[in-house]
Amino acid sequence: MKSILLTLSILFMTQAASAQDWAKEKLAKSPRHQEWVTVKHDGRSVDTFVVYPESKDKRPVVIVIHEIFGMTDWVQDLADQVAEAGYIAVAPDLLSGMGPNGGRSSSFEQGKATEAVSKLNPDQVTADLNAVADYGKRLPSANGTLFVGGFCWGGGQTFRFATNRPDLAGAFVFYGPPPDKDAMARIKAPVYGFFAGNDARIGAMLPDAIANMKAAGKTFDPVTYEGAGHGFMRAGEAPDAKEADKKARAEAWQRWKTLLAKS
Repeated sequence: MKSILLTLSILFMTQAASAQDWAKEKLAKSPRHQEWVTVKHDGRSVDTFVVYPESKDKRPVVIVIHEIFGMTDWVQDLADQVAEAGYIAVAPDLLSGMGPNGGRSSSFEQGKATEAVSKLNPDQVTADLNAVADYGKRLPSANGTLFVGGFCWGGGQTFRFATNRPDLAGAFVFYGPPPDKDAMARIKAPVYGFFAGNDARIGAMLPDAIANMKAAGKTFDPVTYEGAGHGFMRAGEAPDAKEADKKARAEAWQRWKTLLAKS
């Protein structure tokens, strides 16, 4: 019974994530410059969505790491919102070259990207993120400051990337699991957490993450948004959003922008 319920839950989440016409329409109306670029490294090509802020000054770069659903319309819209806030958003499709006929997230049938993301090689993910981060820092419009933020699976990868990238100015983990305790010793940047009150799986990991980061002498500042469910940054924007998710999304978004501005 538990396995059936889990399967149904994943199916529902996948369908909800894929039905994002509202995000696609919003993105299409954006006045900001958006482009797909190809970042190459070690024989791989990583298709990466880049959005530039409307600014005359050089700006920090924010690496945006997608959910387990891959590079969806919502992730691209979120990247545009990051640019609207004044940052260069660089969002790699980590399924680049892994899809049917060597495609990326958009080449998968509905629901299939989730399985592919869950099977990605961690070393490949780190190498992709490092290459994309290096690309972002080299942009003529970048000022050399680098942040990373990710959601769900991408939240866990954000936390893990902080253990592998010493020049980060900050890592923003949205309802993602922590890395291994021993790896936390390598973290240089402050890590900020955004968690849902109604998220038993990730919530159960939080006490140990707090204790382990403290023991390692690292900065970890998590906030839990009571009443919100896992994925509230996306779900809170949907036309049928629950009030608790909408509230959590609004508060988390404001907190994220405030932290970016202070870092």
